[in-house]
Amino acid sequence: MKSHQLVSVVIPTYNRDYVVCRAIDSVLQQSYKHVEVIVVDDGSTDQTYSLLRAYGNQIRVITQTNSGPSVARNRGIANANGDIVAFLDSDDYWLPTKLARQVEVLEQVGDHVPCCICNCTILYKDGSRSSTFTIADTVPNCPTGVWFNPAEVLTTRFVIFSQAVAIRREFLDRVGAFDENLPFFCEDHELALRLALAGPWAVIRDELVVCQDGGPGSLGQRALREEVRLRSDLVYMRSRILNIVESGPTGRRLKNLARRELGAAKRTLIAARLANRKFRGAATLSKAIRVLERFRRALFRRSPSYPRVVVRQLS
Repeated sequence: MKSHQLVSVVIPTYNRDYVVCRAIDSVLQQSYKHVEVIVVDDGSTDQTYSLLRAYGNQIRVITQTNSGPSVARNRGIANANGDIVAFLDSDDYWLPTKLARQVEVLEQVGDHVPCCICNCTILYKDGSRSSTFTIADTVPNCPTGVWFNPAEVLTTRFVIFSQAVAIRREFLDRVGAFDENLPFFCEDHELALRLALAGPWAVIRDELVVCQDGGPGSLGQRALREEVRLRSDLVYMRSRILNIVESGPTGRRLKNLARRELGAAKRTLIAARLANRKFRGAATLSKAIRVLERFRRALFRRSPSYPRVVVRQLS
């Protein structure tokens, strides 16, 4: 591969001294070598900073008070020099050809495509595994291609984004970085939707990222503990995206999908709040709303309105 585009890799980390080196090493061992690595230490209190210093000039280290992954990633973006920006969470890692494959595909599809996303392997604590495309029902019908309807699909479900995407810097500057009003939850989905509105995506079906499910201190575990916060952020995100969709030149179908998902987010927020209330019947009502939402979702997935992934294979 002869490309000389610089890829800036931003790794936010907080108290991950037990895994952060694995993430960094997976970037340094990429077959694509025109890379700068920016690690943002988000106020760690363990041995993270000492481990980062040992890398010397192989990486750039930025420190800040603990502010969450949105602020940390944006700090990395602000200090990035690359034509392409990629992100890696510090408890995950990349396979060696991840960046090479994405840079090659982005060059093949042309400048109008804002980003390239690949599949990820999810490793569960019980030893089982799955893939993010399978979980999100976004498996393309070809190994590599152009995804023509990411906005419709991602309006209705979430696919692991930050660890798996490589974004052209010009599009990141155009649509904006991570929303710092979402410091912990939904920030990656919100940015993914804004990028989806900017144009078709390149997609690679292979699993080039490995993600650990539910490790200590993970945001997944935090989401279980702070469901009301998670659901509140989801409503905020859905409201913001609906405002963007309704103010832009998008079609009626996408607007209807965005309205539908905002309504569902509001109802699940009500259920989460009821689960914490002490009055008689609150828990029962919360459970009933959740059951109804699952039923509505199941019907939607079987309806003609449910958007399927539309991908054209690259030659």
